[in-house]
Amino acid sequence: MADAPPVPDGSPGIFAAMAPIPEHSLQPGETIDQHLQIATQSAAGPFVVRGLARDWPLVAAGRQSGRAARDYLLSLHQDRPFTVSFGPPQEAGRLFYRYDMTMNVQTGRSRLPDIFARINQSEAATNQPIIYLASIDVGHYFSGLHEANHIDMGARSCLTSLWMGTRTRIAAHNDFPHNLACVAVGRRRFTLFPPDQFANLYLGPIDNTPAGRAVSMVDFHAPDFLRFPRFADAISHAMTGELAPGDALFIPSLWWHHVEGLDPFNVLLNYWWRETPRHLGQPQDALNHAIMAIRDLPESEKQHWRALFDHYVFHNSPDVVAHIPEAARSVLGPMTPENANKIRTFLLGALNR
Repeated sequence: MADAPPVPDGSPGIFAAMAPIPEHSLQPGETIDQHLQIATQSAAGPFVVRGLARDWPLVAAGRQSGRAARDYLLSLHQDRPFTVSFGPPQEAGRLFYRYDMTMNVQTGRSRLPDIFARINQSEAATNQPIIYLASIDVGHYFSGLHEANHIDMGARSCLTSLWMGTRTRIAAHNDFPHNLACVAVGRRRFTLFPPDQFANLYLGPIDNTPAGRAVSMVDFHAPDFLRFPRFADAISHAMTGELAPGDALFIPSLWWHHVEGLDPFNVLLNYWWRETPRHLGQPQDALNHAIMAIRDLPESEKQHWRALFDHYVFHNSPDVVAHIPEAARSVLGPMTPENANKIRTFLLGALNR
């Protein structure tokens, strides 16, 4: 392992040591859909497209001011409670754990005009409180926002979400779906790591998480290399980039990303999609079950189950089922919706016994 770099004096030092995120340009006649198809089929890494969403009305409003962007969003919002997190100014925008591993923000429900009124009051403060709305379903909470501000995602079935609030720092985490993140208001800094860097990021609990995914325990603004020495290796594999309003970033499935909203008010709209059928379920559920059922077995039994997983899951060569009549292979055959439902029903029954 390389010698750990010195603890940086402020945030720029650590990011300056990282490679820039590659950038793609759309040539006349090209679409983002074509670039995404190539990237997902070839398992290529992340890339930035500058100005992809530059013509959005939301981007135009944000260029006027944060308040103008909020007024635009208020003109389209549904009158229903929004989920929002609040944290004190001394947290410096970092949504994270307290010393006792409880969350340092309080999450509740409030109307959007009331939430924005609090942002109006704090926008000029040097040290803002945390006011953060995460993963807001655009179609459910707004009328006409998607129609006026969207990217043509081709035939993909996407979940479209809005993320907005004051200056925030979101710990490095990964997601199972692919992600196209479009910065609409304010600047954002993204720091990305390949999937295989999970051990060097020192992940926290997988059940007690800020938002359903394990996060890095390293403070990127003041990394403790004595406590987290392998983080120096992660830095050598990292990419970073600052996106302006209108810019977009493709984050492939399972890539780790640390996200910072750099301005007093920030809005991001993202598209999530997966290339595999939804009936295949979530791999994280299998990991959780394996921790419960396999991790604490005697070593000899664990090795047996490792071999079975390799045989049936990771290698899964045609020889695995060649000796079984095709009509009798059941869940060992192609994972159709019917076979997925068989497994789901079996698991529910087994877990409830």
